[in-house]
Amino acid sequence: MKLDIKSLLQFAIDKNASDLHLLADVQPTVRIDGELGPIPGISIIDKESVKELIFQTMTTIQKDYFLQNKEIDYSINYGDRGRFRVNVYTQRNSTAAAFRLIPADIKTIDELGLPQVLHSFIELKSGFILVTGPTGHGKTTTIAAIINEINQTRASHIITIEDPIEYVYKNSKSIISQREVNHDTYAWKIALRSVLREDPDVVLIGEMRDYETIAAALTIAETGHLVFATLHTNSAAQSIDRIVDVFPAHQQNQIRMQLSNTLEAVISQRLLPASDGGRVPAVEMLRGTSAVKTNIREGKTHLLDNIIQTSKDEGMITMDAYLSQLVAQNKITMEVAKQWCIYPNELMRKIKTNSSIESHKED
Repeated sequence: MKLDIKSLLQFAIDKNASDLHLLADVQPTVRIDGELGPIPGISIIDKESVKELIFQTMTTIQKDYFLQNKEIDYSINYGDRGRFRVNVYTQRNSTAAAFRLIPADIKTIDELGLPQVLHSFIELKSGFILVTGPTGHGKTTTIAAIINEINQTRASHIITIEDPIEYVYKNSKSIISQREVNHDTYAWKIALRSVLREDPDVVLIGEMRDYETIAAALTIAETGHLVFATLHTNSAAQSIDRIVDVFPAHQQNQIRMQLSNTLEAVISQRLLPASDGGRVPAVEMLRGTSAVKTNIREGKTHLLDNIIQTSKDEGMITMDAYLSQLVAQNKITMEVAKQWCIYPNELMRKIKTNSSIESHKED
């Protein structure tokens, strides 16, 4: 295989890799179905070759920014096959990069295997919807599926603020303005402050990074808009605590009040190895019911897990319950479920219950 950046990116696309990694003194490496492995046919590459490969994807301005700041985020198009979100960084005094593949086609909620309840978010006119989970577990893809369904089914002005832009939407029934930080706007703070003057119906905030971003997201939702955002947390209840704890103590009651007034859902998700290859999403769902909002307002977030467990009829589900369903449907193995569950004993109880239900269905 030829050692050039186009060949490496093409390999990632052909193998449906989620990521391509370039580091000095390491073989080019891809992540396929969650597993890392070297690209066959290419030997270890030295630091100068890595730098040359990476710099082929950068503009002069981006190179200057990287040399001054030692890291940079940007995105690149790869014909009609997709895009790559790129993070270039410095490690051990050498240049390195992680290329995240963003497919050209935006999959639907059903194609992604996500819960049907997500379709109900399409009709919302206002509120705050948060998608959480570790890096690389499909948060952006889930939001893109919801946003694109809104785009195809109703006339709205959708504004995205991202760093960098990932999925590119084609205007359908909606019109879509996509703004990239450091390219279309100088800063998150400026873009979020001006978004309310741009006549939005739906606002996507690529990532809530600090209290200013979170405060702006809640204000936009509170003023009658539908807001989507992502956060790196491990559970729905933890997401509420993380948002509140970002603020000084004297502001936390106000934030709880804003959350209780605007929260529609927290979707906490993982992408797990599927039994038949590929990956399958596992989801914990918290809905903004009156009980949930009351407990958020009163600071009783420790009760949210119990509410999720007892609110199946409201479209809620715990991560362990979802994992047990995937095991019963033979979509993941028992070993994978045990690896990602929160309470092993509860998982086993639910697996036995679901297996019994599936057996009765077959009968």
